[in-house]
Amino acid sequence: MYKIPLLFSPQPNGGFTVTSALLPELITEGETIEEALENVQDALAAVIEAYEDLGQVLPPSLRVEKTDTLVGYRVG
Repeated sequence: MYKIPLLFSPQPNGGFTVTSALLPELITEGETIEEALENVQDALAAVIEAYEDLGQVLPPSLRVEKTDTLVGYRVG
């Protein structure tokens, strides 16, 4: 399980872009925070797959043993 800090950046024409300082390859968006958060799941899966394909290891600070919180985020 991963705990990923996320930044939801409001866009001038509406919606949000989502990024993570600890995982810069993770970039997604959504019209609402809820939609953007749902899209994070797909984006994270793609990043994990890319890391595996390249033989790279995800930053160890992202892995947690067990948590009820899948992601931490702020709107900024």
